[in-house]
Amino acid sequence: MLTELSIQDFAIINKLSITFHEGLTVLTGETGAGKSIIIDAVQLLAGGRGSVEFVRHGAKKADIEGLFIIEDESHPVYNVCQQYGIECQDHQLVLRRTMTANGKSICRVNSKLVTLAILREFGKTLIDIHSQHETQSLMDPEQHIELLDLYQPELMNKAKDEYFKLYDQLSKLKNRYRKLSENEQETAQRLDLLQFQLRELEQAQLQPNEDEQLEEERNTLANYERIYSALQLAYNSLYGEQKGLDWVNQAQIALQDNSKFDSSIAEKAEEIANYYFGLEELTYDLGNLIESLQYNPERLNEIEARLSEINRLKKKYGPSVSEMLTYMAKIEEEIEQINNKDSHLSKLEEQIKEKAKDAFLEAQELHDIRQAAAKALTKEIHEELKDLYLDKAQFKVDFAKNKLDQREELDKHLHKNGLDHVTFLISTNPGEPLKPLNKVASGGELSRIMLSLKKIFAKHQGVTSVIFDEVDTGVSGRVAQAIAEKIYHISQESQVLCITHLPQVAAMADTHKLIEKEVTDHRTSTSVHELTPELQINELARMITGTKLTETAVDHGREMLEMAIQFKSKEHNL
Repeated sequence: MLTELSIQDFAIINKLSITFHEGLTVLTGETGAGKSIIIDAVQLLAGGRGSVEFVRHGAKKADIEGLFIIEDESHPVYNVCQQYGIECQDHQLVLRRTMTANGKSICRVNSKLVTLAILREFGKTLIDIHSQHETQSLMDPEQHIELLDLYQPELMNKAKDEYFKLYDQLSKLKNRYRKLSENEQETAQRLDLLQFQLRELEQAQLQPNEDEQLEEERNTLANYERIYSALQLAYNSLYGEQKGLDWVNQAQIALQDNSKFDSSIAEKAEEIANYYFGLEELTYDLGNLIESLQYNPERLNEIEARLSEINRLKKKYGPSVSEMLTYMAKIEEEIEQINNKDSHLSKLEEQIKEKAKDAFLEAQELHDIRQAAAKALTKEIHEELKDLYLDKAQFKVDFAKNKLDQREELDKHLHKNGLDHVTFLISTNPGEPLKPLNKVASGGELSRIMLSLKKIFAKHQGVTSVIFDEVDTGVSGRVAQAIAEKIYHISQESQVLCITHLPQVAAMADTHKLIEKEVTDHRTSTSVHELTPELQINELARMITGTKLTETAVDHGREMLEMAIQFKSKEHNL
C-alpha cells in the first residue's frame, strides 16, 4: 500500500507530507482546496503525463515521492523489479518523480534512475486511479478480455500459456513465409546483396579462430626481444655458467650417498631426483624454444595486413571470425531458400496450416473457459448492481468470436488472445439496448457500474492502492449510502483513497483527512489534517449543510458516523 507521500512545489502545494494507512482513507475539503491536486501528484508518480504548469510559480522544480510497502512477495511489482534490476529490500519501494520548470522529467525507483515508461510499468501494478473524467481499464473495451481472464485465473492461466506458446510459433512461421514471399523486385535485390556478401566472405577464406591465433602470433613477434631474453636467461640459469642443474644434482647425490643411515633422507633424495629430472627435461624444452624462435618482420607485416582485412569484415559481418562464419552459413541457407523459393513456401504453408490447427484447438478451449467465466461474472455483477439500486440493469459479456469453416485459413482468424474479442455491455433501463460501458451517459449510473466491477476485480487486479476521485458525483440519498458501503467493501481488498463530497462516504472512512487552503505571506498553499472523531463529526455536519454548522447538522453527523461504525462492525463479524 501507499504509506507515505511527499509533495513539494507542486501546483499550489508548497511542501506537504501525508501518511496513509490501510483500509479506506477519505479526503474532503472545500472546492479548490487542493484535493484533486494530491491525486494528480499520485498519478504523475505512477507515470502519468506531466506538464511544466504543475511546477509551483517561482520554483525551479516540483518533487513527488511515494513510499509503498508490498509485503506479498508474489505481487506483480516484484517481477518488474527483477526485470529492471531494482532491489526491493524490506518490502519497500520508493517512487520519485521530479519535474523541472524547463520541462524535464526525472524518474527514480529506489534511487535508481529509470525512464518514464519504466516508471509507468511500476505505477500500473501499484495504483489504479478512477475519476469521472478519465477512462480507466474498466472503461476501455481493449482491456475487457484481460479482466475476464483475471476472473478465474486458476482455470485460465494454463490454457493461455499453451495457446501463447503455439501462437508464438505460428507467428514466427508466418513471418518467415512473409519474408520469403516478398515481391520479385525486393527478392532480387535481396539475392544480389546476399551473393555479394557471400563472395566477399568466401574470398577472405576465413578459418575458425583465425583472428585469435593471428593476434597471439603478432603478440609474440612484436615482443620478440623480451621473449628471447627471458628464455635465454632461464636456460642459462639452469644449464649455462650458473649451472643450476648441477647444484640440484649435487644435492641429490649428497642425500643419496647417505640415505642408508636415515630413511627420511632416502625419501628426500628420491624427491630431489624427481625434481632434477623434471628440470632437466624443462631445460631441453627451453633450448628447443630458443632454437625455434625466429624474428620475421615480413611475417609480422603479413599478420598486420591480414588482421586489418579481418577487422574490416568484422564491421560488416560480426565481432569475431566465428560469428562471421556463422553469418556466412546463414547467408548460404537464405540464398538456397530464395533459389528454391517455391518448394520452401510450400513447406512453410503446410507447417503454418498444421500449427494453426493446433493453435485453433487451444483457442477454442480458451473460448469455452471464457464463456463459463462470463456466465459466473454476469451473475455476480447483477448481484452487485442490485445492491446499488440498479436491479433493472442488464449486464452482458459480448463475444465477437470469429466464425470459421473448414475451408478458411485458420491462422488469419487467430490473434494474441485467441479467437475472442470481448466487450462488456450494459443496459441500465428496461427497453434500452445493451451498450458498451464507455457509451453509458449518466454519471451516476456510470459510477455505480464502475464500483460494481471494481468490487469484483479489486482482488484480482493486484494493485495495492485504488483511488477514487469524486466518482460519487451525481448521486444522493439511498444510492449514496449504497456507494459508501461498496467503496468500503473494496477497501477490504485494497487500500482505497477517496475524494468525496458525500457525507455518507466520508462517514465510512477508517481515516479522514481534511484538505484546506491557506494564505501565508500572500501565497496560497494546501495543508492536510487528520481528523479526530469529534472533528470528523463537524466535517460531516459541514458536508451536510454546506454552510455554517448547526446543532441539528452536528447531531446528524454524529448519528451518521455511529451508523457507519455499526455497519463496519457488522461486516467484520459476518
